[in-house]
Amino acid sequence: VKLMESGGGSVQSGGSLRLSCTASGYIDSSDRMGWFRHAPDKAPEGVAFIDSDGSGKYVDSVKGRFTISQDNAKNTMYLQMNSLKPEDTAMYYCAAGPREEWWTLLTDPRRNAYSFQPNYWGQGTQVTVSA
Repeated sequence: VKLMESGGGSVQSGGSLRLSCTASGYIDSSDRMGWFRHAPDKAPEGVAFIDSDGSGKYVDSVKGRFTISQDNAKNTMYLQMNSLKPEDTAMYYCAAGPREEWWTLLTDPRRNAYSFQPNYWGQGTQVTVSA
């Protein structure tokens, strides 16, 4: 399995970017696709994942600003990011993993993000937001 991210870049605060993640190879249907990010000197943070009913689940800090979606015909997942803030600056990774891993990563403040164990992840794409 190979996951390839694209679409990162540098924008000013309030700007928008759309990230893409193209998957090749077989991913088990029980795995959920999503995005996490990692900024220097910070713990990794789950951003969003697509649940089994097709709905997007988001970390509180991006709700109302980010939208996750997928195009199954193109084996591609997207993250539309609007109203970007400097604190969104990070390397963004797409990943595939168990739903429970994603759910606790996004919702459990006691969860150690460094223990997040997706089954597959990409090389990442850098997002930089300037004030």
